[in-house]
Amino acid sequence: MTSVTQSEQSRSRTTPSPSAANYPGLDEWRQRTIGQHPQWSEHPDFASAIEELNTVPPLVFAGEVDLLRERLASVAAGEAFFLQGGDCAETFGGATADKISGRVQTLLQMAVVLTYGASLPVVKMGRMAGQFSKPRSSNLETRGDQTLPSFRGEMVNGFDFNESSRVHDPNRMLRGYHTSASTLNLIRAFTTGGFADLRRVHAWNMGFAANPAYARYESMAREIDHAVKFMAACGADFDALKTTEFFAGHEALLLDYERALTRIDSRTHLPYGTSGHFLWIGERTRELDGAHVDLLSRLRNPIGVKLGPSTTGEDALRLIDALDPKREPGRLTFIIRMGAKNIREKLPAIIQAVEGSGAKPVWVTDPMHGNTVSLPSGYKTRNFDDVVDEVRGFFEVHQSLGTFPGGIHVEMTGDDVAECLGGSDPVNESSFAERYETLCDPRLNHMQSLEIAFLVAEYLSAQR
Repeated sequence: MTSVTQSEQSRSRTTPSPSAANYPGLDEWRQRTIGQHPQWSEHPDFASAIEELNTVPPLVFAGEVDLLRERLASVAAGEAFFLQGGDCAETFGGATADKISGRVQTLLQMAVVLTYGASLPVVKMGRMAGQFSKPRSSNLETRGDQTLPSFRGEMVNGFDFNESSRVHDPNRMLRGYHTSASTLNLIRAFTTGGFADLRRVHAWNMGFAANPAYARYESMAREIDHAVKFMAACGADFDALKTTEFFAGHEALLLDYERALTRIDSRTHLPYGTSGHFLWIGERTRELDGAHVDLLSRLRNPIGVKLGPSTTGEDALRLIDALDPKREPGRLTFIIRMGAKNIREKLPAIIQAVEGSGAKPVWVTDPMHGNTVSLPSGYKTRNFDDVVDEVRGFFEVHQSLGTFPGGIHVEMTGDDVAECLGGSDPVNESSFAERYETLCDPRLNHMQSLEIAFLVAEYLSAQR
């Protein structure tokens, strides 16, 4: 873990957001240890980049954030399910209409599978429009005889392994903001302009390669089509089927960026993080006395926290006290990333401690991050069977305790990549040379994402 120097803290204090400059406590985080912090405060463009971010329009609006908190309150009550997915780390070059529509299509398909299979509303969220930074286990990377700063996502530095690319450049925050804005514009157009119409369930499969998951989806789509035609014959109103709610969330890793995009809502006079509807704190930055917990505790957004296998019930209770002291429904989500070998052993004590206290966070499984392995070839991958086993373990634990498994958080793409091994149409390591595209962690492809959705729908249906 890295922390800022006194000089860096002093430099950051000179650029508070004008719209939130006088709100008590919003800059307290600058006095705390800041894990995973980029070393860019001495960059000559740092002050001007922050000044511009202080004044740009918000990416999301406070009313949308409040709506998401209401939706997540329904999830916490067991009345809906939370689906979040998207890239490990977005790239500026990947923010094209085709790639964004592919991710949105896949998430819509997963949501339809879950809604139809489990008879539950689904709160849909992209891991999109802000997921441009990544925590790293080491500050430095060595190749041969050269050592350079690690790649921390395109909002911090470049992927190319050379000195100029790996500089921590605050101007990248501006490009990240504008890329996020264009991504959100496309998502809003897709989800309100007819693209998300439930009567297009067949069309969402167009352009994807045929495979077992595709065939299963087509069979389900035909059933939905029959049901829709029946409703039409009965004179049903289809307005609710024409559009869908779709939210955006990302890890709030870069606190300079998050603070600069904090705005005071004119209705409530309270601070909102306007970089995304939902912000989460990672496993590496969830220290109770750390900067990330401090800043996000002061924002009105729904907040997530990643919990790994080292988490205790006491840790979870302290995080609740820090981030959700009023026990507000929909405020706090625990995203569990234990690994398949730990989930059944480690999770029960955490849930029992939290539920015993009367708190009702949303419980979400992240079956990806605890199951990453490195191959002798140098590729990082995940075995699909391990991902499935962690999902299964998550549901088994909740079933045994009588609690509600509220959601799933996956790294996925709508593209036909080969990054995670296995699946019903198996991905083999031999495919990596041509179809391994991620710059950070491996993602489920379109088919594997649908397989996970069918699996979760079966588990949810069995528990209802």
